[in-house]
Amino acid sequence: MNAIISASELASELTGEKPPVLLDVRWQLTLAKAAGEPPFDGRTAYEAGHIPGAVYIDLDRELAGAPGARGRHPLPDLAEFGAAMRRAGVSSAAPVVVYDGGQGWGAARAWWLLRWTGHPDVRVLDGGLPAWEGPLETSVPTPAEGDFEPAPGATGQLDAEGAAALARSGVLLDARAGERYRGEVEPIDPVGGHIPGALSAPTNENVGPDGRFLPAEELGARFKALGASEGTEVGVYCGSGVSAAHEVLALAVAGIPAALYVGSWSEWSSDPSRPVAVGPDPQ
Repeated sequence: MNAIISASELASELTGEKPPVLLDVRWQLTLAKAAGEPPFDGRTAYEAGHIPGAVYIDLDRELAGAPGARGRHPLPDLAEFGAAMRRAGVSSAAPVVVYDGGQGWGAARAWWLLRWTGHPDVRVLDGGLPAWEGPLETSVPTPAEGDFEPAPGATGQLDAEGAAALARSGVLLDARAGERYRGEVEPIDPVGGHIPGALSAPTNENVGPDGRFLPAEELGARFKALGASEGTEVGVYCGSGVSAAHEVLALAVAGIPAALYVGSWSEWSSDPSRPVAVGPDPQ
C-alpha cells in the first residue's frame, strides 16, 4: 500500500463509494514565543479554509503528551489519542488521509501514530494543502463516531537505549538540519550535537521545491548511500519526533521500513549523562 496520495487521487476517492476520513494536522515548529510573537495557530488556519469534510487534529494536544523528561512531543496517552481519533470519525475499516499546510511534518506524525497503533490504511497527501486544487470550506463537520482502538505495535518505535544500540548495530539517521547535527547551533534544546554513531540526513532533502516527495527511486538511492536499505535495521530521530516521522514516511515511500525514536534529541539531551557527539563525524 502506498504511504502517500496525490491531490488528484484524493479528489477522485472523495467522490467514490468509500471516501477516506480526512484529518487536517496543520502545525509548524515555531520559535515565535521566544521572539515575543504569537505562535502558529493551526486551528485558525483550518477554520479559514480546509478540504471539505476534513476534521482538525491538534498535534500538540492530541498527537503528543505533555513536554517533559520524555521530550517535547512524547507519545500521547493512548486512550486520549484513541478518543480523539474516534471523535474525528476514524474507524479501522475506513481509509484515512492526513494532510497539513505543506511541510508534511504534522501529517507524517499523525500517519506514524495511526500506523504504529494498528490502523491498516493511512496515507499522507503529498504536498499537503498547497497541492489541493479543489474547493475549500469553512464549516466544521461533525462526523459519526469512529470505532478505532489503538493497539501499539511491538516494532517501529525506539527509546533512548534502543536508539543508542541501533547507532552501533544498524543505521540511525538524524533528520534535523546539518548545523544542529554538527552542534554549530541549537535554538531549542540544552546542548547541540548528535547521538554518537548517528548519520546526518536532513528531512528537507527528501522533497522537491514544491514540497512533494522525490520519486521513490531517488529516495531509495539517497538512503542506500547512507547505508539504509531493505534488510538493514533503520531508525530515525530529530528534535522532538515530528520531522523524523516525515523521514520515516520518506523511507516508506522508498520501500525501507524504519523505526522512530519519539523522544528524539529533546529527550536525549535532557540527560547530561548521555554522550553527545559534535561535528560532521558520526562518532
